[in-house]
Amino acid sequence: MAGDSAALIHPTAVVDPSAKLGAHVRVGAYAVIGAEVEIGDDTRIGPHCVIEGPTRIGRDNVFHGQAAIGGAPQDKKYRGERVELVIGDGNSIREFVTINRGTGDGGGITRIGHRNWILAYCHVAHDCIVGNDCVFSNNSTLAGHVTVGDQVILSGFTGVHQFCRIGDHAFIGMGAFVNGDVPPFVMVAQEKYARARGINAEGLKRRGFDAGRIASIKRAYRALYMGDARLDEAKAELGEIAAAGSEDVRAMLDFIESGERPLLR
Repeated sequence: MAGDSAALIHPTAVVDPSAKLGAHVRVGAYAVIGAEVEIGDDTRIGPHCVIEGPTRIGRDNVFHGQAAIGGAPQDKKYRGERVELVIGDGNSIREFVTINRGTGDGGGITRIGHRNWILAYCHVAHDCIVGNDCVFSNNSTLAGHVTVGDQVILSGFTGVHQFCRIGDHAFIGMGAFVNGDVPPFVMVAQEKYARARGINAEGLKRRGFDAGRIASIKRAYRALYMGDARLDEAKAELGEIAAAGSEDVRAMLDFIESGERPLLR
């Protein structure tokens, strides 16, 4: 193990003797640093992280707990050939992120640029190229061979199909499934967000709600979601049901009145 950072390695961490750690690298409890891993100065590796090689990581990165970095590509064609992961400087990699190395027939390298925020549970597959200053919100997923430009935002639960390209400054909305190239500067969103599809009647029965309570809730649901009533008209009807003695509908009305976001309707 090269470098002068041995004193900053937690005693429970496992670091391969061939790994090269720069100055002031911190390695947390129970982390595992494998062979052919290079980590630049002032990078912090959180507890229980696993970093496999060949992987080269720049300086000033932060890997939070449980990240799995540099694992073998999830590709049936992979036969153990020498492939790499290269990560730049100043990135923040949050909990349970997975980033795989490249494949032999896909260029051999997965690359992550500089100053990216890759939030919890994101996945970057083999042979992806990610630029600089991007934000990948929780659970965003890149399939293999995806190219992402600079200053791109992927909202939560985004999925990008293999071989797609996303241009600089693009914005991908929450839950969008991208199966084609997205030009620079373009915003993409799913055609429809979630919609109400009835009350949770079975769950309410299991929790001891009697038929009368459920009937009042169903009436409130019909006022909100069935027909052409405006929201203020629907709320007036909920008020009438609540005034007739339904505390459940009163709770629904209070919830609606206290909201800061538009009501899903």
